[in-house]
Amino acid sequence: MFGKRTVLVTLMATVLVVSALAVASATPPSSGFTSVLIGRGQASRSFEANQRKGNDVAVNQITVEPAGFSGWHSHPGITVVAVQSGQITLFSEPIAGGKCRVRTFTAGQVFLEHPSTKYNAVNTGSAPYVIAATFFNVPHGGPSRIDQTDPGNC
Repeated sequence: MFGKRTVLVTLMATVLVVSALAVASATPPSSGFTSVLIGRGQASRSFEANQRKGNDVAVNQITVEPAGFSGWHSHPGITVVAVQSGQITLFSEPIAGGKCRVRTFTAGQVFLEHPSTKYNAVNTGSAPYVIAATFFNVPHGGPSRIDQTDPGNC
């Protein structure tokens, strides 16, 4: 009969072999693989983005000089924006009309733009702002931006 020590040593050896096989089966990328981080920021709340089959997802890097602005616009689906550098002041109002909202974001922050709201993103800082924007539910081959009229009160 096997002693407790023999069983323990056999069990430990088995665990080490299985662990080694698991590590050996992991495959690092090939030498021709490159990954470039477009944007990163920390979300201040949980959210979900529903993507409809057949629509596109578009990812843009956008740079705006000091005193520059996006102009009033909306998007066909939810948009996730990660601020890479600078300061962006976001003016927003429901497309159907309503109360103007003004919020300012800086590097490392994430915010959402919703399709039922129109926005004007203004660079109120002293340096260019750079954002990474991911647009969901863009009609296949269509624009990720929809021009909107200035609400005049925001």
